[in-house]
Amino acid sequence: MSTPIQKRGLPFRDSGDILTGGILLIASVVLLFCLIPNYIGEPPILQNPMMSPRWLPRIVGWLMFGLSILLIVQGMLIDNTAKEDGRRIVKGSHPRFALMIVALLVYSVLFETLGAVISGILATLILFAAHPIRAYWPYSLAIAFPIVVTLIFVNLMNVPLPVVPF
Repeated sequence: MSTPIQKRGLPFRDSGDILTGGILLIASVVLLFCLIPNYIGEPPILQNPMMSPRWLPRIVGWLMFGLSILLIVQGMLIDNTAKEDGRRIVKGSHPRFALMIVALLVYSVLFETLGAVISGILATLILFAAHPIRAYWPYSLAIAFPIVVTLIFVNLMNVPLPVVPF
């Protein structure tokens, strides 16, 4: 009588999460230990460490690092073979994807010429066209959100942005 031989394999339950976590881990290490120290200058005298230009990128880098570790651990512990798993990727239509790329291009190309507010409003409206919204009140957010974000960056964070073209 033969007994079944158990396969000795790696404790990977979801290779997609482990691969994504590994890529994010490498990107966060490069950001934290190569890009931030070498390419973001810091003034010699600061009144507050939170005013350093390195402060926000460091927070983003450490958040990426921690979340990538959690994603790798999740890939090792949680089995992703169930059909009713909500993490499955469902691809959208090609026109929706094309409109999202157009919104990105509109924002990045028109940012200098039209300013942060107008290019942000146009990009947000294109994104709303990509994801059809039946109610009308979210369109007010397409106008309010870019204005509020630009004012926060310009007035509170002292980031010089081209606000409007005139």
